[in-house]
Amino acid sequence: MKGWLKRVFCLLLLGVSLMLIGMQLLPRTVGAASRYEELQLFTEVLALVRKSYVEEVPMKDLVYGAIDGMLTSLDPHSSFMPPEVYNELMVDTSGEFGGIGIEITLKEGLITIVAPIEDTPAARAGLLAGDQIVKIDDELTKEMSLMDAVKLMRGAKGEQVTLGIFREGFSHPEAFTLVREIIKVHSVKSRLLEPGYGYTRITQFQERTATDLAEALDQLRGTSPEGLDGLVLDLRSNPGGLLDQAIGVSDLFLAHGMIVYTEGREEGSQSKFTAHQRGTEPAYPIVVLIDGGSASASEIVAGALQDHGRAVVMGSQSFGKGSVQTIIPLSDDSGLRLTTARYFTPNGTSIQARGITPDIVVGQVKLKEVKEPRILREKDLKNHIETPAAAGPDTDTVESEPVPEVKVDYVLQRALDLLKGWKILKGNVAAAS
Repeated sequence: MKGWLKRVFCLLLLGVSLMLIGMQLLPRTVGAASRYEELQLFTEVLALVRKSYVEEVPMKDLVYGAIDGMLTSLDPHSSFMPPEVYNELMVDTSGEFGGIGIEITLKEGLITIVAPIEDTPAARAGLLAGDQIVKIDDELTKEMSLMDAVKLMRGAKGEQVTLGIFREGFSHPEAFTLVREIIKVHSVKSRLLEPGYGYTRITQFQERTATDLAEALDQLRGTSPEGLDGLVLDLRSNPGGLLDQAIGVSDLFLAHGMIVYTEGREEGSQSKFTAHQRGTEPAYPIVVLIDGGSASASEIVAGALQDHGRAVVMGSQSFGKGSVQTIIPLSDDSGLRLTTARYFTPNGTSIQARGITPDIVVGQVKLKEVKEPRILREKDLKNHIETPAAAGPDTDTVESEPVPEVKVDYVLQRALDLLKGWKILKGNVAAAS
């Protein structure tokens, strides 16, 4: 009798245990079933399209279209890249490709120029950051994906492409016809503004940008026996590029501390990047220039140097792209460009949709032709006293020539004035003490 009760008790205990295990597995089972039902819906639609659509469509086109729709529904920067587009992207980041030379994004559903790349057909034609591309040749861009827009704008060298452009101040879209070129982007340009004051411009962040910048800075220092008194780092109209190069550029000017950190859902997307003492530039003053075309990697550099007090940021509000895209190759040589994380400046500021606010806000201005007025001088007065001892030519007898209309970079001049003023102030403080 006791053995029988013992067996019944064990069976009841086993039943309770199985019931508890089943309850624990129930949410997983329901979740899996729900996902299966959603996938079943997709396969149901796919089968209907293949069977009943008015025209036969290749299976690959249907699958690619479904993937593209899924990615573009997430955010403006996630996208699916067929093999030919993925291959073009790999060429793009190495610094040479065929096209017109612009970086684009989707803004409120419209194909929008982030920035034209310097010294390319787009820049020479006068395209600007913020311009909306409403038409590419004969195709309207409404509801067009970024990848489709890129494919239409790229082509063989020497071929023309006409863009319908709408910008603030236009009453209607205007046509810009450009001739495609092999775009060879040299991402770093440098020169001396004046003895002791260097200027470096980064047009994009590519595979060698940090290395090329370090070499350019070495050359600038070599032209000044006493080193640099100041540097202007120009990131205007720089649409971004490779994250590791933005970190490398920042590391040139920072000896320690956080450069940028990222946060995402996956453990691998949470990363911290710090500066290293080795190879750090001397502590000369720096002014970083930004504008509405400065995006992504440009904002990482500007934000890092600003948060550490290593540079004064000057210009106008930057673009505000604070997300990280991971390029993931797929089995058929296609690829995903997937937003996997947000990035934050050292002080914990998210740039996403906000941008970097300059320390000194300066907008670009246009200078018009100005004729210097005739100024009355002592020598023009009747019976003025002569100075026989005066030597040299009488330059006052020559009237000033009218100043022609020239392209003057007002923001750059303000940056140079700030650096020169810093040197004067530092010298005065040292003399006073």
